[in-house]
Amino acid sequence: MADNTKLAKENAKSAVSARGAAKAEGNPVFRMMGLPRLRLRLPSRNWLIFLSLTGSFTTALLYDKQQKRKAQQKWCNLVSHLAQEPLPVNQMPRRITIFLSAPPGDGLRSAREYFQEYVKPILVSAALDWDVVEGRQEGEVRAGLAEKIRRLRRKQGEVSELETKDPDAEAGERLVSDIRQSAGIRDWDGIQGDLIIGRHTWKEYVRGLHEGWLGPLDQPPEPPPPLSENSPPESIPLTGPQISSSDATAATIPAAEAPPSHPEKPQKPPGPTPPYVNPSLFSTSSIAATTPTMLSPSTPLPFPHLLGFLNTPTRIYRFLTRRHLADKVGHEVATLVLAAHTRPYQNSSTFSSSIDPDSPSTGTLLDNSLIAESGSTIESGKRWEQQLLLDSEEQEWHKIAHTPNPPGEEGKERVWLEEMVIDERIGVRMRAFELGSEEDARAKRIMRGEEVETVEGKRSLALLRRLQTLVGWNVDEQVQGWEQGLVGDEGA
Repeated sequence: MADNTKLAKENAKSAVSARGAAKAEGNPVFRMMGLPRLRLRLPSRNWLIFLSLTGSFTTALLYDKQQKRKAQQKWCNLVSHLAQEPLPVNQMPRRITIFLSAPPGDGLRSAREYFQEYVKPILVSAALDWDVVEGRQEGEVRAGLAEKIRRLRRKQGEVSELETKDPDAEAGERLVSDIRQSAGIRDWDGIQGDLIIGRHTWKEYVRGLHEGWLGPLDQPPEPPPPLSENSPPESIPLTGPQISSSDATAATIPAAEAPPSHPEKPQKPPGPTPPYVNPSLFSTSSIAATTPTMLSPSTPLPFPHLLGFLNTPTRIYRFLTRRHLADKVGHEVATLVLAAHTRPYQNSSTFSSSIDPDSPSTGTLLDNSLIAESGSTIESGKRWEQQLLLDSEEQEWHKIAHTPNPPGEEGKERVWLEEMVIDERIGVRMRAFELGSEEDARAKRIMRGEEVETVEGKRSLALLRRLQTLVGWNVDEQVQGWEQGLVGDEGA
């Protein structure tokens, strides 16, 4: 009896071992097909951490990219109907001006990429033309806009005492204008518009407007450099030819023994043109007689550009939430493209601030203003809306933008560092675009899919309705009488 029990236990153990061996070998069909045996098991702790981080980042990135595309498509659809509007053959299309410059501490490439990614798709959807004024360094946008305004003033009849810096360009512009006038082609008679990217470009744009309309047409003479006390007196040239000892020595040296001439180093490109009028003289300068009562409306766009290794967490967060920036920029660009409403920039005489008016650091900020402190409110003469737009970006600028001029260059222009000055005659003429309530409601309907504005969308909708009609799903569309086999007016 004991032997039988022992034999049964051994048979049970062998059966279990056989099943375990068969299970370890896997499915014989898969094994004969040459497929490897994959065992399902949970990954290790390190693999779980790695997969969780990479999966979360990838999911956040893909979601942001999808929402960003939807936000941009919404604003593109809102303005796409402008591309289908007919344009007379004898009229030039609308052309806006885009101002962009390299942000502090970086190059122009980042500003161009910003324009290509957020601004250009909406302009292309509306079939809008544009000119670009670029600045690689501080002051170039200011100088370019001021020179453009001065050319416009000369074209409108103002007389310049000196010759222009670029007579060939002005001659070419006059030739093109004469050809268009002889052919009966007229310019766009509506609103054009200016698009400014970034707070640094906005400060140069406002300074250029003041310089162009308040400054003279001709560049004022530069003041002579101050003479130092140790400077040697000027030598009086003697009559007759004089031969210096160096020339005589060079003449006696044979050509073969002459020292090799070093190649000249390439000169640096010249900087921007110095300003024709100082901001401190805006209030005393006379405005040009040809200044229009309303300047071209403008729209400044936010350009967050944060540098530095310690700001990496903030930069990652902004990289994963670009959909908010795309929606905000699309709203502003679509407002400019539609040009449905404009309004003057606001100014206020009272504003709340914790700035001490008696502090020497606020002397330039509250200069020429009546200060009366009552509680936490400081009453100033004027505080323009232009001065407050995008002012939060200055805190994120590179430290090079906040560094004062080195010794010896105290007179160098620093548009980014200096406080923005607004003259009342220019401030009241500036205008801003505004999106109406109807356009805003249309944008919301487009976002929900209740309205199709693009040509591709209309074609897709027409094709979908045709397919629904073929399969008998189109129950909403009214069927014509002749399609129902009725006798009578087929057009009913």
